[in-house]
Amino acid sequence: MTANTLVSSKLVCVALNDKSQLAALEGTFNEAPYKKPPTQPVLYYKPRNTWNVDGAEVEWAKDFDGNDAPAMAVGASLGVVIGQETCRVSQAEALEYVRGYTIVCDFSLPEESYFRPDIKGKCLDTSAPVGPEIVPADTIDNPDALTVTVFVNGERKNVFPLANMQRSVAELISKISWIMTLQPGEVIAVGFAGERVPVAKGDRVEATIEGVGTLTNTLGGA
Repeated sequence: MTANTLVSSKLVCVALNDKSQLAALEGTFNEAPYKKPPTQPVLYYKPRNTWNVDGAEVEWAKDFDGNDAPAMAVGASLGVVIGQETCRVSQAEALEYVRGYTIVCDFSLPEESYFRPDIKGKCLDTSAPVGPEIVPADTIDNPDALTVTVFVNGERKNVFPLANMQRSVAELISKISWIMTLQPGEVIAVGFAGERVPVAKGDRVEATIEGVGTLTNTLGGA
């Protein structure tokens, strides 16, 4: 773990918050084993061993035998940094509990199912860079109007306007605060584009949000 990470004690990520992804999966979610689309936010953790920082190398994944994984992918999200203890707050007051905003990247194995948490694919060492800094909440008028763009080796690969999220930043903070108490310094990655970006060893990945910054990391293993 990198010592100077911006995360304090929890990094909570929201999956399936891209409207277009949910629409594309509607048929799948109506079949076994799901039986119906999700009615609440789908959450997963990036634990402490995954935390990383701007400019650092991200380790290439290994399988259970120690061999290099055949593929990895990356998604990027706005990171909402909690400023005060947040427990059972309303959507109307949720943004009052935000200290600021940053960027979260999630390097993982390609996703094949959302039925159960993908511990192997999501808990890879150094796979969750956060940064480059925390910009104060009062500098961002409307976090839902921001756009997350991912570049690989200087080529734009993905653009995700947060206006396309199924649930807004305020709604997510409220709903999550009814599940768990959030403490100052904890981070919520509020939503990733449904299509993750394939990456290769040695790739330089930049995730950028205007007004928030650019988070830059390189894949190891080359």
